[in-house]
Amino acid sequence: MPRILIVDDELSMRDFLKILFDNEGYEVTVAPDAAQALDLAVKDPHDPFDVVITDIRMPGMNGLELLTELKQRFPDLPVVMITAYASPDDAVQAMKQGAFDYLTKPFHVDEIKNVIRTAVQRKTSAKRNEEQGVFSGIIGSSPEMLRIFDLIRRVAPTPASVLIYGESGTGKELVAKALHEHSNVSSKPFVPITCSAIPESLLESELFGHVKGAFTGAVANKPGLFQQADSGTAFLDEIGELTPIIQTKLLRVLQEREFMPVGSTKTKQVNVRIVSATNRNLEDEIMEKRFREDLFYRLAVVPIRVPPLRERKGDVPLLVDYFLKKYSKLLGKEVQTISSYGLEVLMEYNFPGNVRELENIIERGVALEASNIILPESLILSRKEDTVTVNEQKNSPLFVGAQDEQELFSRGLEDILLELETKMIKHALDAAKGSKMRAAELLKISFRSLRYKTKKYEID
Repeated sequence: MPRILIVDDELSMRDFLKILFDNEGYEVTVAPDAAQALDLAVKDPHDPFDVVITDIRMPGMNGLELLTELKQRFPDLPVVMITAYASPDDAVQAMKQGAFDYLTKPFHVDEIKNVIRTAVQRKTSAKRNEEQGVFSGIIGSSPEMLRIFDLIRRVAPTPASVLIYGESGTGKELVAKALHEHSNVSSKPFVPITCSAIPESLLESELFGHVKGAFTGAVANKPGLFQQADSGTAFLDEIGELTPIIQTKLLRVLQEREFMPVGSTKTKQVNVRIVSATNRNLEDEIMEKRFREDLFYRLAVVPIRVPPLRERKGDVPLLVDYFLKKYSKLLGKEVQTISSYGLEVLMEYNFPGNVRELENIIERGVALEASNIILPESLILSRKEDTVTVNEQKNSPLFVGAQDEQELFSRGLEDILLELETKMIKHALDAAKGSKMRAAELLKISFRSLRYKTKKYEID
C-alpha cells in the first residue's frame, strides 16, 4: 500500500485530502506543519513515504524549506506542492528545487489524483528497478526486456550462434556483450567488428588476417578477427553488409571451424563463438539473392529480437534516470531529475532513433538546462513525424452546424462551446499524430491545460 504524507496548516484541507486518498487505497499520514512532517519523514529512513503533498505557505518552516530538507535526505522522494496563492516565482523555485509537481488551489480532484498516481508509480518503478539492477549493462525492466534477459541466461552457456536483430540504436551490441559475459568463455576475448565501417577491399583481411606480402602494404603477418577471438566470442555487427565472397568464407568458419588468411595457402583452426547483428530483414535479402540462405540459418541458430524503444515505453523513466546521472557527472552539472511534464513529453514520443536518440536528448537537456531539473523546453525532439500541414486540415468538418436559429439557441452557449472545444482538441491531436505537446502548440494553450482537458472530456 503506497504511503502518502500530507502537510497543510488548514485542517479542512488535511481532512479533505486524507478522505480522498484513503478512498483511493493509500496509507495516509497527515501533519499540521513542516517541522512535524520532517520528523515523521526521518523517523524511519529505511521505510520512507512514497510521496509527500505539502502546502507552500505555512507558519514557521514553509513548504519550499521543507522541500529542500526532504530532497537532501531522500533525493528520489516525489514532493507535490500545493498553494492557494499562485506565484510564478514560487512555481519556478519549487521546480528548481526538485518538486515533482505544482498545483494551485482549488484544483480538480481528478488532476491531483492523476498527479499522485504518476508520482507513486515512478517511485515504485524506481524502487523495483533499483532492486532488480542493471543486467550486464542493459537498462530495462519491461516485460519485453525481461524476456530477453531470460533468453540470454539460457543461451549464453551454449556454443550456439546467435543473430541479434532490431532497429539502429536499440542496443544490439550490449546484448552481444551480455551473451559473452554470461558464457562459459567470459574470461576469453570479446572481439567486435562493424562490417559496414570497413572498406570492402580491407574487410576480408580484417576478418581473416593476412600474411606478409599478400598485397601492397602487407609488410608483416597480421591476425584477423577470428584469430584474435579464438576461444572467445566474435561479434559481427551489420552482418547484412558482407559481400558474397566473404559470406562464403564465413560459412566455412561456421561449418568447419577453419579459415585461410589472405595470401596464405594454409588453413588455421579456430574455436570461436559467433554472434552477429543486423538492422536489415535478412529474409528479404535472401529473396533478393543478396544473402546466402545457408549462412543465415547457421548464424540464426538462436535469433534474438531487440524491440524498438516505442514498444517498451515502460523503460523510458529508468533510462532517463540513468542518462541523467551519467551526463550530469560528465558535464559537471547538478541536474538531478526531469519534470513530470518533461517525462510525459518523452513518454508520448516515438523515438525513431531508439535508445541512442533518448541518450542524445538527455545529454542535450543536461547541457542546456540552467536549473537542477530538466523542463520540457530543454528537450529537443525530432519533428519528422510531427510535421503538420495546415492545408490538410482546412476541409475538416469542425462544426456540426445548426439548421436554424431556433435550434442554435435551444442548445445553449455551454453546449455549443463544449462541442467546439472537444472537436478542436480532437482535430489538433489528429493533426499532431497523437503528440499532446505538438497539439498544445497548435491550440496555443499550455501542455498542462491540454492534459487537463483531455482527461476532463475523456479524449484518448
